[in-house]
Parts: sequence; structure tokens; C-alpha cells
Amino acid sequence: MKIRRALSQDIWELLLCLKMRSKYAILLVFVISLVIIEKENNFISRVSGKLKQSPQALAEANSTEVSPAPAKNGSLALLQELDTAFSQMRSHLYNITRQLAGDRDPGPRRHLLLMATTRTGSSFVGEFFNQQGSIFYLFEPLWHPEKILPGGANAVVSALIYRDVLKQLFLCDLYILENFISPVPEGHLTPFLFRRGSSNSLCEEPVCTPSTKKVFEKYHCKNRHCGPLNITLAAEACLRKQHMAMKTVRFRQLEFLQPLVEDPRLDLRIIQLVRDPRAVLASRMVAFSSKYETLKKWMSEGEASLREQEVQRLRGNCESIRLSAELGLRRPGWLRGRYMLVRYEDVARAPLQKAREMFRFAGLPLTPQVEEWIIKNTQAPQDGNGVYSTCKNSSEQSDKWRFSMPFKLAQMVQEACAPAMQLFGYKLAGSPAVLANRSFSLLEEAQPAWVT
Repeated sequence: MKIRRALSQDIWELLLCLKMRSKYAILLVFVISLVIIEKENNFISRVSGKLKQSPQALAEANSTEVSPAPAKNGSLALLQELDTAFSQMRSHLYNITRQLAGDRDPGPRRHLLLMATTRTGSSFVGEFFNQQGSIFYLFEPLWHPEKILPGGANAVVSALIYRDVLKQLFLCDLYILENFISPVPEGHLTPFLFRRGSSNSLCEEPVCTPSTKKVFEKYHCKNRHCGPLNITLAAEACLRKQHMAMKTVRFRQLEFLQPLVEDPRLDLRIIQLVRDPRAVLASRMVAFSSKYETLKKWMSEGEASLREQEVQRLRGNCESIRLSAELGLRRPGWLRGRYMLVRYEDVARAPLQKAREMFRFAGLPLTPQVEEWIIKNTQAPQDGNGVYSTCKNSSEQSDKWRFSMPFKLAQMVQEACAPAMQLFGYKLAGSPAVLANRSFSLLEEAQPAWVT
């Protein structure tokens, strides 16, 4: 009760401060917030300290005969309740200070995760959000943890690490990446952030500092020369932006994101982008040619059968995507209103329409700048369709793979990925003529019920 009375008094003081119109209001709010947070932390620390004692020690200290397990469980429940209240209060105070800092209510802060796999068009779709000026956008931040983790790392362990990194990044704690960047940043400066140039927020002032001689930035900004990335400036820029978005092809297990969705500090929406697995494989064999020598040999030499591990790898990829999509489409309570499944083919054929749907789902405004970028970059000439280009003639690119993929390879994909293809509404091609027939659509005429 003492704690509650203390909190009530602090909150009352906070409300009085909010009525102030002077320039000192924001400072006072932060001071009071720190006092409240410090009280919460001290109390939680005391409770945590008691939990570390043995049950016998607790019993002796209280001089009573008690059952150790209920006492421990009761303390844990109290600790969890306090932690939730603390998180909610911190989120509320953060929103209040943002409102005080501006002339108008900027609205809730949204967090968006674009979840995909390689060669599904995620870089192209991610640019929709990168072009929105109020969004702090990061391109493949999990690339760094992936490089540090050992090659045979357990999938569950990797997913947990990735999830925790994503959580910190959504909270604008960009310092978390310093644990995975090699060489380790000195003074929070690094010239080695992966694909910095693919994030507009990292290439504009004040994050873009004057360039430094004799410092080579591997993933430099595209349209201007900047100095090494100052992670402190980047974190501050993240906090100033109204919204936060990331795209990643390195996280597939949707179920592991439940703690982030339920975190009161976040307002997380998840878009899972999928593409016809035949098209995905055809694109990967071009972009990552050296990894598919076995498949190429099988096709060229006409061996009787393909090694089972190659088929299993493809089947495993399709199944992991399907299982996440099925979970999202079941709409469990924690995901209701938080998940959207999108096919790349639908985006390619009607990019502006699908962009409006995705922005509406995410609760984000679609600005004229985004619309202009989409129109300009979905009607590109043929020479703009490079392997890693986000400037595409999107309607042509969507089906381009059909006219170069051997039917034998398409059949192998169809057999390995049939359940996923059925869920996503992709037709199986029964012959080489059907596969190469431009007038024959490989999308089901009656679209799946989940297609908006």
C-alpha cells in the first residue's frame, strides 16, 4: 500500500506538471519519471534479492513455519505484476513526453516487422516503408547476429537470440548490435553496419556526419558521403521518428514473437511476405549460384535421382514458412489484428493497391512520397531489373522465372512444397507447356479467403 500511495502522489505531481506551458515542463516530466522508475527498480530489486534466498532462510527470517513453494510462487507473481505495471507506466510516460515535445499529438508509435525469406521481394516491399519519412527503417539488422552465431547453432537458440535483438532494436536500443559487429565499434562508431545505405534514416542528417578521410565504409550511403555510423546519433534519430520498421529474412518462427506482440512498450504489427517457391528457387539459383551446384549438375547430367538432403532442405524451408502462416491465419488472441499475410505476386501486379492495404493494416499513413516512389519504381525499363535491384518492372518480373526454369526442376519443387503452395494459392503446372504458357495464371482463380 505504501508503494501505491507513493506512486499515486508521483503521478499527481506529474499531472500538475503537464499543465505547465513553460519550456521546463518536459524536463520536470523526465525528472519525475526517473524518480518513479527508480522507486520501481529498487522495490523489484529487493523482491528479487529475497527470491535468491533459500526457502529455509526465508522461513527463519519470518520465524514462521511456511511452505517454501507457495511463498516463492507468490513472490514471483508479485514481481511479474510489478514488472508489467512498470512497463505500462514507462510506455505511458514516453507517450506523454512525446506529446509535450510537439505542437500536436503525433498519434501512437507503431512498430512493423516485415518477415520473409530470401528472394521473395522483401527488399522491394521494404522500400515502401523506407520511403515514408516518419518511419525509422532498418534493413536486415539480424545479418550481424547471424554472422556471429556458429554454423550449427540450434534453431530455437538462434530464434531466441534474434527475437531479443529485435525487441531491443524496436525500443531504439541500437547499441545491441555492437555485440555482433566485427571489429567491435570504438566510441560507438562503426563503418561496418550491414547495408546502411538501404536505410534512409541512417543516411540523413544528423546521423550522416561529415565523411572522414582514410575511413572506408563498406556499406556506405548511396546518395551522399557520410562518416562512420555513430550509433548514438542513430539511436537518437530512431527515438525522434514517429514509427519504427524493420525487414528481415532471418526470422521465420512466428510463435517466438508472442512476447514482443504482448510487450506494452510496443505496438507491433507483422507482415509475412511469401512468394511462389518455384520462383524463389529460380531467383536463388541466379543470386547465389555457387550454393546450387548440386542442383545444376542434376539437371545437366540427368542423374536418376537427386540426393535426398537437397529435397529435404527445400521441403524444410517451405514447411517452416507454411507453419508460421498457418499460425497467423488461425488468429490466436495474441495475434488478432497483428498479422497480415501478403503474396509478392499480388504486390507485383497491383503495387499501389497492396501498399495501401499494408499501410492501413499497420496503422501508418501512406504519404505522396511513397506513392510517387512506387509508381516510379514499378515501371522501370528492362535494364533496371538487376538481381539486387529494387527498381523493377514489377508485373513482368513476377512471372519471368517461368520461361527459364526447366520443368524437371519445377516438378521437384512442387512435390516438396505442395502443402505450402496449396495454402498460398499457387497452382501446380502439369506439363512444360503449361509452365511456359504466359496466358495461364499460376495463381488460383478463386483467391484464398485470407487474400484481401
